[in-house]
Amino acid sequence: MTNVLILGGTAWVSGLITRRWIDSGARVTCLARGTHPVPDGAELVRADRDDAEPYRDLHGEWDEIVDVSRHAHHARGAVEALGARTARWTYVSSASVYADEATPDTDESAETVAPAQDGDEYEYGAQKRASEEAVLALGERARIVRPGLIVGPGDPSDRFGYWAAAFDRAADGPVLIPRVEGRKAQVIDVEDLVSFLVDSESFAPVNAIGDVHELGHVLDAVRAATTHSGKVVTAEDEWLEAHGVEFWSGERSLPLWLPMDMGGFMTRSNAAYRAAGGTLTSLETTIARIVDDERTRGVHRARRAGLTRDEELALIDAL
Repeated sequence: MTNVLILGGTAWVSGLITRRWIDSGARVTCLARGTHPVPDGAELVRADRDDAEPYRDLHGEWDEIVDVSRHAHHARGAVEALGARTARWTYVSSASVYADEATPDTDESAETVAPAQDGDEYEYGAQKRASEEAVLALGERARIVRPGLIVGPGDPSDRFGYWAAAFDRAADGPVLIPRVEGRKAQVIDVEDLVSFLVDSESFAPVNAIGDVHELGHVLDAVRAATTHSGKVVTAEDEWLEAHGVEFWSGERSLPLWLPMDMGGFMTRSNAAYRAAGGTLTSLETTIARIVDDERTRGVHRARRAGLTRDEELALIDAL
């Protein structure tokens, strides 16, 4: 039986990784604070990775350790404490480690950002890159996977799901969108990512990302899936910025909308992922699952990204 340790294993992505390993017949241990319930079939070892000795209650060896940490000091500490006790170490990094956000179709050889050093102010890409370096010190046992924007049911970031909610809640009313011409969207279905993490034997750094789509095509597909019948109202970048609408994510934002000079951010090459056996769910299937999920969770609920319906309508009225 394969013996797997998940550092985390109870939140969205790491919980699905745990579930997939259990379904494959593995024995899975999750080291986590216990904020979220552990998936059925996994053993929970409670620990906070900010504590002085978070790994003291872990005993034995593993065939695989999986870490999804966002903080370099967590990754460094885990490798130091557990690195000699596993046959393979998979680190779930991010495409945000790349320095070039302007050039389309870059691959895994592209320049990366400088890794964060101890004491640096938190910056996601730099923390992920420093974490990669800690894991790569394990040599041939190290495996680095760099997802792009992960989407699917249960996504706590709300970035992709916002559009399903926006079109669905509007019904026959208007929906505000940014100018889509010249903009792209590139996502990875969480189920494809999880399958790759569990099933793939690739060790070289791999961009786990989907195909590139026109942003307009993606929004049209989401609109069709919700059967939205109202107007689609387009606002120019300068107008949106002047009215306090943010790019990409967060409160009062339009998710998936990026500055025009970031044309490489969602157009990276996924050739290595495909060559390593990575699968890609059709965009339409992913969207259908997300629409169902948003309807279940509530299209009017408070969310981490996007506009409230009242904010959206006020902006449309102001155009």
